[in-house]
Amino acid sequence: MGRVAQPSFIAIARIVRPRGNRGEVLAELHTDFAGRFEQLEEIWLEYADRRRERRLLENSWPHQGRIVLKLAGTDSIIQAEALVGAWVEVEFDQAVSLPEGSYFDHDLIGCTIYSSSGEELGTVSRILHIPGNDQLVVLRQGQEVMIPARSDICREISLERKRITVDPPEGLIDLNK
Repeated sequence: MGRVAQPSFIAIARIVRPRGNRGEVLAELHTDFAGRFEQLEEIWLEYADRRRERRLLENSWPHQGRIVLKLAGTDSIIQAEALVGAWVEVEFDQAVSLPEGSYFDHDLIGCTIYSSSGEELGTVSRILHIPGNDQLVVLRQGQEVMIPARSDICREISLERKRITVDPPEGLIDLNK
């Protein structure tokens, strides 16, 4: 008998603190699609110990660039405090479809960066979101190097091969040292 594949999950928010006295929590958004919470009836919480549980989402509303969540069964500040630090996730098949040329952060993290001449430059460790200027944070020889995530610099992205070919302006890689 074969194994049943476990679903994959995508983090869309992280709970930062209780909000109010009825069990609501305030979460930082980790999605560009904040409106998606309006369509969700359930979410998954992943705790620091990697334990994951499904929770019903009773209500959600935006609040100062974050999202307030009311989860079924969380009705007090004490219960809400137990959720702080948990990742709010959805199953991979619930991911929002992105337009051509757009990528999820988790797809880019772990990609190896190569120059157009074939030199390996490092590995993407995270994405830094600066308004109008997202940056690939690349670990190169123990140092972090930032490469603008722009189509004129990131010439080819192959998620299948976990490879990004870049053509950075002269001196950009050395400038970061």
